[in-house]
Amino acid sequence: MARSAWDRGLRSAAVLAVFGVVLFAANAPASIEEQRARLPPPARCEDPVEGEWRGKKWEPSYQNWFAVTLDVHRASPGSSQLQGTITARVWYATERDVEPPQCSPRVLRDYTVEMPASGSAQGLQIRFGSSQYRVVATHCGRFNSYNPDNFSGTIDAAIQEFQSVNNDGGRAVNDPMVFRRVRCFEPGERAQRANTPAVVVAPPLMPPGRARGCSLN
Repeated sequence: MARSAWDRGLRSAAVLAVFGVVLFAANAPASIEEQRARLPPPARCEDPVEGEWRGKKWEPSYQNWFAVTLDVHRASPGSSQLQGTITARVWYATERDVEPPQCSPRVLRDYTVEMPASGSAQGLQIRFGSSQYRVVATHCGRFNSYNPDNFSGTIDAAIQEFQSVNNDGGRAVNDPMVFRRVRCFEPGERAQRANTPAVVVAPPLMPPGRARGCSLN
């Protein structure tokens, strides 16, 4: 009897351990590979820094999607000073809502904000951020507040990626986010990339069973 109880205890502990791993994985931040899978193909430009850069990820801790576009320009040709805009769309739904869904009771909030941005480039080391924002649209629900984003990191020219961390003075503390350059600002390139879709749907690279744990980037 004692042996049987011991075996049952071991089996129960093993089940709980597996459940804990699955629950942790379901609420872990999206991996860089998952972020990459959702991005458009890269654009190769003459300038290593200027262009339109896009990033997108699911934030399980807050149950929202976070899609960001950086329009990065040099202040003048060859300058290390950068200027431009950051546009962010945030929708609170489920991890399966890779694109913003239609408004419904399950979509808590969906809004777009725009930030005037500035920064610097030391070679391929980049800082690009803002201290203010304006609400472009409230698509669903009610807008509360927003902490302006500040991205810093390194551009990998071989794959046209800006591998950054975000610090917004609030919930984002060295929060990893990868951007891919999808459009150049050189003559002819703007028109060539004008029809690049704002949201590219790719398989989320998550097991189907990781739907929602107990709680919705």
